[in-house]
Amino acid sequence: MAGDEWNSLEQKVDELIELCTVLTKENRALRAQQQNWTTERAKLIEKNELAKSRVEAMITRLKALEND
Repeated sequence: MAGDEWNSLEQKVDELIELCTVLTKENRALRAQQQNWTTERAKLIEKNELAKSRVEAMITRLKALEND
C-alpha cells in the first residue's frame, strides 16, 4: 500500500471513530429522554386514574342523592 492509501485509510478510520463517538452521545441522550417520557407517562396515567376514581365517586354520590 502506498503512503496516500494509508493516509486515506487512516482518515476514514478517524472519521468512523468520530462518528461512533457522536452516535454514542446521541444514543445516551435519546435513552435519557425516553426514560423521562416513560416516567412522565406513568405519572400522567396515575393522575388520570385518580381523576377517574374521583369522577366515579361523584357520580355515585349524585345518584344516591337523586334516589333520596
